Amino acid sequence: CKCCNCHFTFLNCLKPFMKVQLFIPCFVDQLFPQTAFNMVKVLEKACCEVAYNTNQTCCGQPAFNAGFLNEARAVATKFLDDFDTVDYIVAPSASCVGFVRNYYPKLFDNTSSHHKAKDLGKRVYEFTEFLTDVLRIENFGAILNAKATYHDSCAALRECNIKQGPRNLLSHVKGLELVEMNDNETCCGFGGTFSVKFEPISIGMADQKVHHALDTGAEYIISTDMSCLMQLSGYIKTKGFPLKTMHIADVLANGWD
Repeated sequence: CKCCNCHFTFLNCLKPFMKVQLFIPCFVDQLFPQTAFNMVKVLEKACCEVAYNTNQTCCGQPAFNAGFLNEARAVATKFLDDFDTVDYIVAPSASCVGFVRNYYPKLFDNTSSHHKAKDLGKRVYEFTEFLTDVLRIENFGAILNAKATYHDSCAALRECNIKQGPRNLLSHVKGLELVEMNDNETCCGFGGTFSVKFEPISIGMADQKVHHALDTGAEYIISTDMSCLMQLSGYIKTKGFPLKTMHIADVLANGWD
């Protein structure tokens, strides 16, 4: 078993391999591929057999949010076909998972694909949600000697009901001091097209979030969603603040080979 040297229980190590299909969001694929590789690293340590369908594309959320429903439905139809026979679909993005789970049934309402869309929503998981709720593993033997604060993305919190799971995972990271910031459930200001259409408001929200993080004395902001971290990282770099962002998959893959 690939997890012999980690902190899993003996029972976990005796579990049969669980087959997992990855869904890698567009921006992770293009801008943050290392996060995707680290997610694979963690899943394989948990004795999962990981596969990647190279035919996959976008889930359709950008078009949907912009009001192009027919275009979003066309992209989503391909997504349904690409993941039709998969038991577990895992993605490093609560935003994409929340969209597929909650909005595909509405997108395909009164169509022949409605039941297919509802079924798919039961098989797609955000990365940390899969680790804590399906695999039921929280300790991966990760090490990060730092002080960090956690950002609840809107999608994770409000669309996927993810709150405590990521914190439980981070509590087992050796050397990591996790401190809560004020208003940790407040939006970072990204919101996809929102940050483009309402740039001044988006910047103001990022400013508020970053200053709440700085007030904790944290060195890192950690989240389940790279889209949020991309928004915050851009603002941090512009201002030159002594703060970094880190996806939770990168944290859990840190400190071991």
